[in-house]
Amino acid sequence: MSVVLIDSPVANVANIARALRAAGADLLVTKDADAIAGARKLVLPGVGSFIAAMQWLQANAIDDAIKRAVHDGAALLGICVGHQLLFDLSYEMGTTPGLGLVRGEVRKFEGPLPVPQIGWNKVTSSVLPEASYYFVNSYAALDSPHAVARADYGGPFVAAVQNGRVFGVQFHPEKSSKAGLQVLRSFVAWT
Repeated sequence: MSVVLIDSPVANVANIARALRAAGADLLVTKDADAIAGARKLVLPGVGSFIAAMQWLQANAIDDAIKRAVHDGAALLGICVGHQLLFDLSYEMGTTPGLGLVRGEVRKFEGPLPVPQIGWNKVTSSVLPEASYYFVNSYAALDSPHAVARADYGGPFVAAVQNGRVFGVQFHPEKSSKAGLQVLRSFVAWT
């Protein structure tokens, strides 16, 4: 299945590309807004800061291209900060609007545990393999009406969301062994 991977400078594109190919994707890695807008299946990766990732999307008209693709029926997978960008807004370094494709707000973890969360964490879900996945994050959506998976790090947070054909995972499937590869295989095969 043909998949467009958005070639963001604030993401580990090479590792995600390798994992998507292992999951059976016929992959196009691009930052061309027209190619993204015309895609039937998109992956939005991201690492680092929400605001830097959102500014890059806006500066390159990729935010609008993603919204056009989704409006036209494309399936979209957001990974880590790419997952966070799907939400209404983030409180990282001020308040920054996101893509608004799923309801909710991204906030910093509070509590006694060290931030960022780095490592394996058990995810409970009705749509994902029940397993531990690899997380690296200081921020997360604490709740969303579109939550389909949850984890706990000093309190519950949203590990995955789905709104129609928009899907996001806070964890890194490309670093999450067999369970993570199964998430990518399912997305690649999704019709």
